[in-house]
Amino acid sequence: MKLDSTLEEHFDDLGNDHVSASEQTPIRKDAFVLSEEEKVGRIRDNVREIMLTLGLDMEDDSLSGTPDRVAKMYVKELFGGLNPKKKPKSSTFENKYKYGEMLVEKNITVYSTCEHHLLPIVGRAHIAYISSGTVVGLSKMNRIVDYFAKRPQVQERLNIQIVKELQKVLGTKDVACVIDAKHLCVNSRGIRDVDSSTVTAEYGGKFKEDATRIEFLDYIKMETNF
Repeated sequence: MKLDSTLEEHFDDLGNDHVSASEQTPIRKDAFVLSEEEKVGRIRDNVREIMLTLGLDMEDDSLSGTPDRVAKMYVKELFGGLNPKKKPKSSTFENKYKYGEMLVEKNITVYSTCEHHLLPIVGRAHIAYISSGTVVGLSKMNRIVDYFAKRPQVQERLNIQIVKELQKVLGTKDVACVIDAKHLCVNSRGIRDVDSSTVTAEYGGKFKEDATRIEFLDYIKMETNF
């Protein structure tokens, strides 16, 4: 009994401190045995049970459709990035114009979900890369961010997954990503610090060098007014 209590406290601490145990999203091998519709059905039943347990009147017109809406939202929207079939195709092109400086895509909107409390993470991602001979469409970087954000996440892991995917797509280590985001599990519960945000970064290749990293961070600071 004491061991169970100690383990529970340990896992609570991990969640409250937003600690991740894995660089990869922890997905079971049988994660895609069920179809999306089967998953929606199971989640719908469980959400309904949660709401009943909380004492809500599920015959009320405003609440009766909530389990179905939540289930569809989880499977097809918020956690759609768990499905590898939804991974965006990232076609690359030859860098024919020989552009040799860094390319920065900043202020990419991030909507994700904290894996510890299933509450929103909302913020901005800033990405940069230096071409080694190929380039990728600008919107593809936004889509890669969106894909990895649409799963239960830890912000540090999101940084790493975005950078590693772009490194693989572009065939270069010279990729960087900075994310600045608010976590509602901090802002709306627990300490309830509504003003704090979390900044994380992942630097690869030349971005580990001070001069390149500083140049990237200076670009992020530039105001976009037009």
